[in-house]
Amino acid sequence: MRILVTGREGQLVRSLVEHAAGRADLELITAGRPEIDLERPGSIAEAIDAARPDLVVNAAAYTAVDQAEQEREQAFRINADAAGEAAAAARDVGARFVQISTDYVFDGSGDRAWRPDDPTGPLGVYGASKLAGEQQVRAAHPEALILRTAWVYSPFGKNFVKTMLRLAEQRDEVRVVGDQRGCPTNGLDIADAVLRVAEIWAEGRDAGVGSTMHVGGSEACSWAEFAEGVFAASAACGGPSARVVPITTAEFPTPARRPANSVLDSSAFEQAFGWPIPSWRDSLAPVVERILGGAEG
Repeated sequence: MRILVTGREGQLVRSLVEHAAGRADLELITAGRPEIDLERPGSIAEAIDAARPDLVVNAAAYTAVDQAEQEREQAFRINADAAGEAAAAARDVGARFVQISTDYVFDGSGDRAWRPDDPTGPLGVYGASKLAGEQQVRAAHPEALILRTAWVYSPFGKNFVKTMLRLAEQRDEVRVVGDQRGCPTNGLDIADAVLRVAEIWAEGRDAGVGSTMHVGGSEACSWAEFAEGVFAASAACGGPSARVVPITTAEFPTPARRPANSVLDSSAFEQAFGWPIPSWRDSLAPVVERILGGAEG
């Protein structure tokens, strides 16, 4: 199966490249700068038409949540319009399509895990642009699979785990928001989930076709609890550690509002694809060890 992934430097793209490497049944192509520019209409469609893939995974996105509040047009161009163009181009060449989306499409209310069919209500520009992307993808390619994930970390790029490890090198105490809950998700686990979809579809099965599903770590926690887990994993392999002081969202104001509840119910994906999503408590330690060892892959 030939898979084209939009983007090149993002956490999921690099995770997909790593886990697809050496697999004779997969040919993975990345499409990113400078060859394509998602801010230029038609750019991604040209790449898809040239590659003629069997599957397109749209992993590229505008992810600067706070900056999006001032750059609404750019966020919608990349997260909505370019996503719709990619889906239409995939449909035109007969390719299946997976759109990567986010927990930020929800308003964060309630205390139970969000199901794929729950009402959406993004709090800021980033979430609104990603929801618009889902809508454009669905309109352009009705058979697309939309996968929402949350709190992504990995050995690659910028993420919460790396930030905590850096802070622990500088101070003994770290203040971390304790009243926002989510499901930390290893980018390498998301990559495995996407490759599982590719395997099932390559076998001719239609699991997940035309659906919206969630792929989130199987255990919920707060940012403060996640930070404690990061420091415990770091200390276990001789790395830096710090004491975590939980604070409220109000004590750490940001330009964009964050959902208080970002926990995702991933049971539909697990049932459809026979692939249980690991807990962050199981997936975190190897990532921390790689980061401390300077091995980004």
